Formats: sequence, C-alpha cells, structure tokens
Amino acid sequence: MKVIEAPNVHQTTAVRQSTTLPMVTYLYFTSSIRMNQTIVPSTVEPSPQRLTNVHRYWQATNYLGAAQLYLRDNFLLERPLEASDIKPRLLGHWGTQPGLNLVYTHLNRLIQDTNAELLMVVGPGHGAPAILANLYLEGTMGEFYPEFRVGMDGMSELIRQFSWPYGLPSHLVPGTPGQIQEGGELGYCLSHAFGAALDNPDLLVACVVGDGEAETGPLAAAWHSNKYLNPATSGAVLPILHANGYKLSGPTIYGRMSQPELSSLFTGYGYQVRFVGGSDPMQVHAAMWQAINWAYEEIQAIQHRARMGLLTGVPTWPMIILQTPKGWTCPLTVDGKPIENTSHAHQLPVADPAGQPAQLAVLEGWLRSYRPQDLFDSLGRPFANVLATCPTGSRRMGMNAHANGGQQLVPLQLPDYTSYAVPVTSPGSVTDEGTHTLALYLRDVFCLNESARNFRVVCPDETTSNRMAPLFQATQRAWMGTMTETDEFLSPDGRVMEILSEHTCEGWLEGYLLTGRHGLFGCYEAFIPLVDSMLNQYAKWLKVSRETSWRKPLASLNYLLTSHVWRQDHNGYTHQAPGFINLVVEKKSEMARVYLPPDSNCLLAVADHCLRSRDYINLIVASKARQAQWLTIDEARAHCSRGMSDWEWAGNATGHQPDVVLACAGDVPTNETVAAAAILTEHLPELRVRVVNVVDLLTMQSPDRHPHGFPEAAFVQLFTESRPVVFAFHGYPTLIHELLHHRTNPTRFHVRGYMEEGRTTTPFDMLVLNNMSRYQLVLAALEHLSKRTDTQKLTDWCYQKLDQHKAYIRREGVDMPEVRS
Repeated sequence: MKVIEAPNVHQTTAVRQSTTLPMVTYLYFTSSIRMNQTIVPSTVEPSPQRLTNVHRYWQATNYLGAAQLYLRDNFLLERPLEASDIKPRLLGHWGTQPGLNLVYTHLNRLIQDTNAELLMVVGPGHGAPAILANLYLEGTMGEFYPEFRVGMDGMSELIRQFSWPYGLPSHLVPGTPGQIQEGGELGYCLSHAFGAALDNPDLLVACVVGDGEAETGPLAAAWHSNKYLNPATSGAVLPILHANGYKLSGPTIYGRMSQPELSSLFTGYGYQVRFVGGSDPMQVHAAMWQAINWAYEEIQAIQHRARMGLLTGVPTWPMIILQTPKGWTCPLTVDGKPIENTSHAHQLPVADPAGQPAQLAVLEGWLRSYRPQDLFDSLGRPFANVLATCPTGSRRMGMNAHANGGQQLVPLQLPDYTSYAVPVTSPGSVTDEGTHTLALYLRDVFCLNESARNFRVVCPDETTSNRMAPLFQATQRAWMGTMTETDEFLSPDGRVMEILSEHTCEGWLEGYLLTGRHGLFGCYEAFIPLVDSMLNQYAKWLKVSRETSWRKPLASLNYLLTSHVWRQDHNGYTHQAPGFINLVVEKKSEMARVYLPPDSNCLLAVADHCLRSRDYINLIVASKARQAQWLTIDEARAHCSRGMSDWEWAGNATGHQPDVVLACAGDVPTNETVAAAAILTEHLPELRVRVVNVVDLLTMQSPDRHPHGFPEAAFVQLFTESRPVVFAFHGYPTLIHELLHHRTNPTRFHVRGYMEEGRTTTPFDMLVLNNMSRYQLVLAALEHLSKRTDTQKLTDWCYQKLDQHKAYIRREGVDMPEVRS
C-alpha cells in the first residue's frame, strides 16, 4: 500500500513582529474559498502595570462569584458581615470559578491586544457565577437585562438573584449572553466548540474543559476533532484543560497524572501542549499571558500557512493545560478541615456561615481578602483600572454574534424536491431505495450552498452503508490526515463528517447549528440512542431559547434514521432498537416532530420541509432497502401536508363506512398493511376495509397536546367512532396507545409493532417474530370483527402461510418469493 506522506506541519511557531508594524492584508486562495485575511500585529509582552490590571479584574470576578453564593445583603461589605446577610439556602459551586475567571480575564486581554473574534465555550458544570461576574463587569449583562447594569443596583441584583427562585441558575443557560451550551451535563463542550469553528474562518473558539468532564466518553472522543478541522476554511479551537485536581468527592484522573504523562497523552492526540500552573496569582498571570500569546500565534501561523496553500495534513494545534488549586483563593481550612485544593472546595467552602459564628468570620475574612473597596467605588462601579484590559463593544465575548446563531442564519438554497421524484404509474408498480433518492437531493443542496458553506452532514461511518453515496458527487468526507491510494471520498475540504462516535457527531452538529448553520445527522437507528442524553440537553436549550426574547430561531436539528429495526435481520438482535422515537415524542410539543415516510417521494417532501424549518427537533425514519413505491410526487406532497390520509386505492371502503380500519406508520409496516388489505379484500370481498397511512406521527395526538394533532372530527372521519382499528407501527406499540389516550374509544385500537423479539433471521421473519406480518395483521382484523361467521377459512389459510414461512426459511435461508416481491 502506497502511503502519501504529508509535509511536516509540527513546527509552526510564528515569527514575532514588532507591535508597531502596520496591519498587512493578504489575499488567500483555496480550492473552495477566497477570503481576505488580516494579519494583526503580534501579541504583546506583559508590563507590570498591565499584569496588575489583569489581577485586579480577576479579583473582582472572584469576589462577585463568591458573593453570589452567599450574600443577600451588604454586598460590598460596608459593615461587618452578619448572619442576616447570608442567603437562607446556599446553592452553588465555587471550585471551578477561579480558573474560569482566570481564562476569561486573559482572553479579554488577548482580544484587546489583537481584536480577535473570540467565542468562549465553558465545559465545567456549575460555573455560572464566574461567567455572570465577567458578563456583569464587561457590561453585557446590563445591555441584555437592564436590572443588571453596572452600579450598586445592578450588582445587588446579580448577587441576590443567583440560585434564587426564578433567578439566575447555577448553570449557563440560553439566557446567558455569549454562550452556546449549558454545561450542566458534562462532556459536550469540545465537540460543540469544533462545530462552532467549522466554516467560521475568522472565529477563535476557546474551550475550557474541566478535568472531571474530561473523564466522560463524549469528551474523550472529541479530542480527535482536530483531524477534521481545515485551517484554510474554518476557524480554530483552543482547548484549555483545567486540571484543578478534583471533582465532586474525589480526585480526577487528569489531576493525578504527571506532566510528562499528560504531555504524552495530548501529544499523541495531535496537540502542542503548554502547561500553566501554580498558586501564586501574579506568577500564574504572567505564565498565562505568555501561554495565550503562544497559542494565538501558533493558530495564526497554522491558518496563514494553510490559506497560502503551504500546509497539508493535520496541523498540530496548541492547547493549554491549566493546573491551579481547586477552589483557589478560598479558605485553606474551615473548622480544622482542609478546603482549598481538595474536593471540599467543589461546592461551598464555608458550609454554614449563618448558623455558626466561627464560619461567618471565616467567610467574611475570605470575602474581604479580595479588597472589594479597592475594586468598586461607593456606587458599586468598578474602578477604571479594574476594566483596563476588558474589551468593549462587539468584541466582548458576551456580545459575540456567533453565540446567538439565529442572527447569523442564512436560509439554505434548496432545489425543487419534486424534480427528484420517483415516477409511480400505479401504487406498488415500482421499487426504489429511498435514502439513495434523498441523497441525490442532498447532493444538490451541497452544490447550491457551496459558496455559503453553511450545510454539513454528520454520520458515524455509515454514509455509504446508508445508500447515500451520491453525496460524494458534490463533496467528500472531511479528513485532514494521511491518505492512501485506496482511500475513497476523502478531502480536507469535505463536508460530510464521519467519526465512529455518535456523541461527537451530535456535538459537532449542535455546535454548527447553534452558531447559525444547517445540517443533518444520518445514523443507524439502533445506535442513535447513544445520544439520548445529548438530545435531552439540546431540547431543553431550545425550549428556553424560545422563551428568551433576544435569542433568534435556529435551523432545526434533523435526524435521519435508517438501517432500521425491520431491516436489521442480518445483524441481529443488537441492531434492533426503535426507541429513539419515544425519546423525541416526549419532548415539548412545540419542538418535537416525528416523520415516518412510507416511500421515496414522501421522504423527499418530508426532508425538504425539515430543512426549511426552524427551532424543531425533526426525526425522520426511513429504510435504505429497495421497496415498493406508493404515491406520485403530487400525492406525496398532499399526503405529507395532511400528515395522515385514507389510502382509498388500498382498501375497498370508498363511500362506505368500513368494517375494519388498517392503519400504519412506517415504510415496512405500510408494506405489510397494504398486503394485509389486499388479502382481506380478495378473500372476503364483501368486507369493507379502509387503509389509513400516518406519515406525521404526532397527528395522532389531540390538538390540545400537539400543534399537528388532528381535530377530533377529522380523526373520527378517518378512524370512525366505533370500528376496530389494527395499527401496524414501526416502533414500540405502547407509544401509539399513549398518543391515542384522549381519542374517542381508544381501546378499539389494536397496535402491532416491535416487541423486543429479534435475532439473526430474514426480514419477513422479523415481522413474524413481532406479530406484525401481513398474515398476523389479517388475523388481528378477523379477531376483532364482530358477528362474522365466514372468517374461519381465511384464518386457517393465514396460519398455513405462517407454517410455510417457517419451513421455507429454514430450508432455503431466504423469505418466500411471495413476500420478497
């Protein structure tokens, strides 16, 4: 195998320029982007006065952060602290705050010196007081929320409202300016940061990774995102691992690793590592200043070389490992117990100051150690030298426009999906692979938006398996690493992101959407539950974003699940899991959407709708297998617009009240339902059968529970008020019963679906195992028909077919021809 060697890109240290040189503009060209890149003067060395100013700002943020945890009055300690000044419920965390404040402080200084466009992603949980303190000092909080304007009133409100009912929460939330993730559930910050940097060539994303969250699986996989970030066309991520040594109740893995071990680990990941550490603030400030300068210059050098066409392969991006004490600057001991630099500093270093006078004195001493009278005047305003290294205007991190991605959102240019239609002369007369046809449409979405560079597909190594190879006619798989002559569809500029980590795919896409772009997550249905908790967090973010007036709508989070439960017969039981539908349905009705297109034309209509939508979580479930096609493109458009329809051609009850309704949701259930209706009408021609197909699952709910819910009169028109309904469903049957709970006479609905029965077998046997084959649907309909005496012959026939099926697959290894076709 021939290996194509990449040039050595490890030595990328920039040559320092004089800070007095004028700004120079270069024009860069790459294969797909042309941009003007302004080379700023080199970063500057710290002077004693500026280091003092940095320290004073840091002290002010530490004071405000600690005050938020404890105080309800006496906010500047203008008199001795009393028990009545303490909040009645102490809720919050101190341990991570000094480190977050240190990072924010030095990033501010970098922005001031270089005019860098900088987004800060905060990974450590419960870090809100630190970030709120910084947002207050820079004035951003007051611009978004007038009650927090700089001054005594604003400071009092900031401190008082933290962890107060209906006040400011301990996690960063959509209501926090400058933020794109909550951080309450750990492990997603780094993939979010890389997602934000993609296709944002002028953006630097500083990502603080807590050493506790660094132990999580999603975070561990996300370190490899550096193999996918193209410095010629995207921004940069500066990871800052805050190794303060402890999580909630014990040491962290990274906190107990030696520097050589950490250096070896992250060098192996492909990063240049610089350590900053210690407990003397001024020494740490000086070291952090130098480290931030170094990292920024390394990033500028990498991007400059890439945009000049001088760099190939994976660049060795810089990262900083910050090693400072847990709960730095809090009391060393309380009641004789060590606090600073132990896990006891994680939450409240002083646990009961209101109830124990000795602890009250310790708390007062701690707060006064920051010398608030030297930081704020009598009106609560920070002195000028406190804010001397703080940026202003739009360059403040709280005002970064990318953090409110809806402001950046440019609608996709979408092709006419009807031009990709599968010609259907009569229902079932042709077959097609739905995901292949969809990929032709998505291929042209890439083409139409090539200049905007605002659309990506993420997928854990399954694009080709999912029959979506036509995407590679327009773009490639993103890949910065070494390539061999046998590789297929790899390019540094590829816009299909594949990594065998569902968590990282989800994080990339969330970061991409949250900063104002569009995308699609394609995945095997059985493995998408790996991101259940990530979806939960994102859904909560969307809900609160909708309630935050200044947050603008985002492009929807779109999932395409294929290789689904009914076509995983060959892979067996482990690959048979349709439960993600349930998770999406449980989300708030204003954002949850679930689509089960029965054929390719419906899949096209649904996908086009989802890519146009805003602030939704759209779940599409569609098989990649070749299967029968039912509707013309015009019929598909009308059907998807309604959400569910009477397929009159599949039954024989047109103009009549049906004796039984056969309903279906999902492509394979639709196939079986249409076959079951054909069997019933052939063997019992006088029996009136209606077939109802559901493409928008949540139309089954009542309108008061979901905006897509069918009005009761329309629902009854389809399903009648009293006739039995046999419902073939793609997923777990209990979900349909839950959706129907408030409908008329719901007990007449008899749902068949996945019952956790599976193995390595044939496609049709999967249906038989779960009691959802056409023959079993017929038997269910016959069972629930009242006052009929002519069904025994058909009942016997169905059982004979099931016996034949069992014998045939054991003998031949494939399904019977009559069900294969």
